[in-house]
Amino acid sequence: MPVLQTEKLVRKQFLISPSQIKKLDRIARDEGTSVAEIVRVAIDNYNPDIAPFADLDAPELIDLVSTRLKEAIASTQKANRKIDRTLKELSKGIL
Repeated sequence: MPVLQTEKLVRKQFLISPSQIKKLDRIARDEGTSVAEIVRVAIDNYNPDIAPFADLDAPELIDLVSTRLKEAIASTQKANRKIDRTLKELSKGIL
């Protein structure tokens, strides 16, 4: 998977989350290459002119939106229940 380098490489630091580090480490290990090479390939393959869901047809896109919306509703309901419990405990002087 190594990319033929025709340009001099320049050191660049950036911040990523611990979960992104784990993901990069796993991908690099599975591909038998370095994390830096995985990042270079990802940058080379990134095309901002292509929408991330352009390859989905309408039913797939609707299913995706529906799933994400259900997840968001469930998460909001869970947060609201926790807030309600906390407010009740605060009003009773428990907290």
